[in-house]
Amino acid sequence: MNDGDTVKDGDTAYVGDTIYVGRAAPDAALDHGWLLGHFKDPGDPRHSTDVEIKWGVHAKGDARAQWVRGEHRTALQVLISGRFRLEFPGRTVVLAEQGDYVVWGRGVDHSWCAEEDTVVLTVRWPSVPGYRVPAGNAGGHEATDSTRTP
Repeated sequence: MNDGDTVKDGDTAYVGDTIYVGRAAPDAALDHGWLLGHFKDPGDPRHSTDVEIKWGVHAKGDARAQWVRGEHRTALQVLISGRFRLEFPGRTVVLAEQGDYVVWGRGVDHSWCAEEDTVVLTVRWPSVPGYRVPAGNAGGHEATDSTRTP
């Protein structure tokens, strides 16, 4: 790890037992975009049963293969760049300007589509094991299923 406070290209490291310094893009590639949650090793500072955080990078046209039904978590999604459409029962929300965000609660079914190349930050709580999209979903997002994976 470099000395000082600047994270440089290639920096991803444990610093002691309770600090992890990384870069969202390469770290996100390891767990379908998820940076923090129950699915990280228990000794990893990024392990949490309270919250999950995702750095989602989506190409234009990337869409969820199926709706999330019976969601057990609350979620916050913030647009970093691009244009992202979320579908909820009876409502469509488009995140179009940097910093636009939407929050939805437990039990709210949803789906999404990237209308442009997009980066979104998603925070969900609590971190609940047992959600995964069936094999073959290019979006790599969760659906109700008994498999433990981000």
